[in-house]
Amino acid sequence: MGLNLNDKKVVVEEVSAKVATAQTIVVAEYRGIQVSALTKLRANARSQGVYLRVLKNTLARRAVEGTQFASLADSMVGPLIYSISDDAVAAAKVISDFSKTNDKLKVMGGNYAGKNLDVAGVNALASIPSREVLIAQLLGVMQAPVSGFARVLAAVAAQKGEGSAAPAEAAAEPAAAE
Repeated sequence: MGLNLNDKKVVVEEVSAKVATAQTIVVAEYRGIQVSALTKLRANARSQGVYLRVLKNTLARRAVEGTQFASLADSMVGPLIYSISDDAVAAAKVISDFSKTNDKLKVMGGNYAGKNLDVAGVNALASIPSREVLIAQLLGVMQAPVSGFARVLAAVAAQKGEGSAAPAEAAAEPAAAE
């Protein structure tokens, strides 16, 4: 049974709200995938903070109308699942990772910051580390000089400590011999 007009408006409003804050949308054809596999995909997407939904293409076109993703409307053909995320790589990563284990999910394309992506573009976007990993790597690079400097200071302090302890021991030996 189809949606009535009010239900369609609610769906378009919900998707439009997600699209308004999104950086990336990835579309994939899900024809032939078992429900249990789609349930796993949805759970994975939810854990990554990705909005994943099967939509009628006409409703999806209305949701992206007038946004930076409007150019994606031309490729909205067939049974598609829409992956929408605020994180630049999360939507692509969820779909790309799932398509590696399930050959029936075919990435059709996507849009990142207003630029259309082909399948290779989506896979390239998915290969970029997540925001958290990039922040951790940047923090490691920023901490390296400071931690290296601290190690040098500790080595110098240890070397001076050994150097001052040796003359004190040498001075104590002649006094004991007398």
